[in-house]
Amino acid sequence: MDAFENVSPDALRAGRADAIDDAVATALAAHPLDGIETEYPHYQGTVEGADAPSRPSEKHPVFYGCFDWHSAVHSHWALVRALRLVPDHPDEAAIAERVDERLTPENVASEVEYLDENPGFEEPYGWSWLLRLAAELRLWDDPRADAWSEALRPLEERVRRGTRESVLDVDRPHRVGTHGNTAFALAGVLDYARVVDDDDLEAETVTTARRLYADDTAAVVGAEPLGWDFLSPALAEADLMRRVLDPGAFAAWLDGFLPDLAAPPHDALLEPVDVEPDDADGAAMHLIGLNVSRAWCLAGLADALAERDGAAAARLREPLDAAARRHAEAGAADVLTDDYAGSHWLSSFALYLLTRAEGGIAPGGG
Repeated sequence: MDAFENVSPDALRAGRADAIDDAVATALAAHPLDGIETEYPHYQGTVEGADAPSRPSEKHPVFYGCFDWHSAVHSHWALVRALRLVPDHPDEAAIAERVDERLTPENVASEVEYLDENPGFEEPYGWSWLLRLAAELRLWDDPRADAWSEALRPLEERVRRGTRESVLDVDRPHRVGTHGNTAFALAGVLDYARVVDDDDLEAETVTTARRLYADDTAAVVGAEPLGWDFLSPALAEADLMRRVLDPGAFAAWLDGFLPDLAAPPHDALLEPVDVEPDDADGAAMHLIGLNVSRAWCLAGLADALAERDGAAAARLREPLDAAARRHAEAGAADVLTDDYAGSHWLSSFALYLLTRAEGGIAPGGG
């Protein structure tokens, strides 16, 4: 798919919705619209005994598609965000109909019941996306969003309570490039807290982030990326801390965290990961996502340094900014794949990058 062929690396990096024309909007909505209704293949579909498993749609009447729960959640986020940010979206009627069918009080009650019975389910990655979806509905001034937000509220409250009880209480961060990454989850929680004006949750999340990461120096990046990474542990951490620290303190922290971007191993963060065009397994799809998520992290870090004087900000800003453009261009070349291993989730990552400065995502959401 070549929907991005007329979108420049500068526009991709800028994170503004005016880069989304009708062709891009249609392309970004196509896979989420299809995916939220695609029950199989599904990761819960494996038969492990004599009794066949129950259908995903029976357990999760809202978020049963897209192979797994978290992908269904952030596909809903992508569709709602697209409606909010793209006036006269070409697929507005189809998106509204699909979301309206799922976000009903009865369906949400079943999701809450499942989470009560399985309290660690999708923690922390799926939870952070659920809170982002809730925040997106609060940001959108539209009667449909109000109705969907009210329907989702019991699950939102259940996830918010669980987040306070477990995600914010971790003893040490999980520095992985996959779903268990603590920094990525905390960034989602913090953005949500700021959108909905939950001052207590914001303060608790900031305290947790400082406790886990404020003393970190000389990021260990030599092992990045591992085979299935779709996040950079180092950049996800820095992307969180730009939300937590004031600009001056953040520049000093980042200078100690990435002490020499011009030399190994830290310079490896500046170049996109190679993805073999014929390598269509799940790991390759994750690496496409890694280039996209690196792009939004790098752009956010450069933006956070943009108004700062001093040697640290000057040394870091230009290489981070240039790297964001390279990663955005590399990610856009592959992100709209038709391979289901990637198509069931990558459109959400593309929209996150393309609209990261449009509210809900720090600093726009904070």
